[in-house]
Amino acid sequence: MTQRAYFGTDGIRGQANKHPMTAEVALRVGLAAGKLFRSTDERRHLVVIGKDTRLSGYMIEPALVAGFTSLGMDVRLFGPLPTPAVAMMTRSMRADLGVMISASHNSYQDNGIKLFGPDGYKLSDAMELKIEKHMDEGLQEGLAAPSSLGRVKRIDDAQARYVEIAKATFPKKMNLNGLRVVIDCANGAAYKVAPTALYELGAEVFEIGVTPNGCNINEECGSTHPNAMAEAVKKYRADIGIALDGDADRLVICDEKGHVVDGDQIMAIIAGAWAKDGLLKGGGVVATVMSNLGLERFMAGRGLSLERTRVGDRYVMERMREGGFNLGGEQSGHVILHDYSTTGDGLLSALQVLAVLVQSDVPMSVLARQFDPVPQKLENVRFAGGKPLETKSVQDVIADAEARLNGTGRVVVRASGTEPLIRIMAEGDDEKLVSQVVKDIVGAVKKAAA
Repeated sequence: MTQRAYFGTDGIRGQANKHPMTAEVALRVGLAAGKLFRSTDERRHLVVIGKDTRLSGYMIEPALVAGFTSLGMDVRLFGPLPTPAVAMMTRSMRADLGVMISASHNSYQDNGIKLFGPDGYKLSDAMELKIEKHMDEGLQEGLAAPSSLGRVKRIDDAQARYVEIAKATFPKKMNLNGLRVVIDCANGAAYKVAPTALYELGAEVFEIGVTPNGCNINEECGSTHPNAMAEAVKKYRADIGIALDGDADRLVICDEKGHVVDGDQIMAIIAGAWAKDGLLKGGGVVATVMSNLGLERFMAGRGLSLERTRVGDRYVMERMREGGFNLGGEQSGHVILHDYSTTGDGLLSALQVLAVLVQSDVPMSVLARQFDPVPQKLENVRFAGGKPLETKSVQDVIADAEARLNGTGRVVVRASGTEPLIRIMAEGDDEKLVSQVVKDIVGAVKKAAA
């Protein structure tokens, strides 16, 4: 794949006010993306922009607006809104482009820019490369005349619209009456919409992570710090806990005992229920190379397939569209329900799990254990530069690890698309062997990266 200068696996991301996450780069994104998505007809062109609760959103948003409006494109601002809601609104408002300002599960120091096409889907690698090409060219051509500059409005009912959309995905003639639910919004984009949707569906809601101050997004809360949710579940004697990340496109869940459930078990819960009701399309589920072997065996035991893609919910979505699947996701908790959404949606996924919980008449601790996970070990190695994965010594150690697992497990070694990390994962039935092969590969990567 062509090396990209700005875009990673999920848009552009970096530390706020440092390249590439500066106001200048945001301005260039607005100008470059605007040129690509502005057609030649005379109609007014529209861009919609949402964001999470990071302080740096106040810097990135106006820079993007300046780029788009200078090309004569009108802009609608949503304010804090989940990433999947921005994708939905892009399509429903017939916008030419949708933008989400967020660094997802990262701490407040980082920020990012995610782009959606008029169909509500994340842009392809090829389209991102075209934007990069324009960003590095002269950007003075094609600017609008003073009388044709774009106009900007704030959409005050964006959150209410999304709440209604979310509630409509919950099965008709069913409600959450009598259910005690903890919702942790990570002090992020869903801090208003998620508790509201759950309350209006009938749940008794206990909310945490709903006091954003610009610097506390994902801080000791949300899907990356599920202990806060688990403790709240025990404190309030709740039936279930739901933790979203900063932009609410992913979730983790815990049962009434505080035991955490990852994206693989969530996909198994939904897949099993949908297959039973004849709602699962494509004959299976799409996941990534990181999903547990236990999920693959669970699906096979029901005559269903598990198709794997590279890491990134964008790649999961691409395969889902190609194969006609309506369920896919990542172990990290990005779950895509294609009947309702074009990208991962933490709230909608939680509502599907809640629907199964209401119907099943068993506690969440029973529902949550759809399969026994195969022992899996993941370690990250930070590196300063170079390409340690391409060295022969590392390749040899990886090949040796695969031979030792001998069909009873898997090895996945990859460079992170968002940070300077090498991610090393192994899984298999023999826990000791899994730990040893990860240790060996970590040692080889560290040596090569030194």
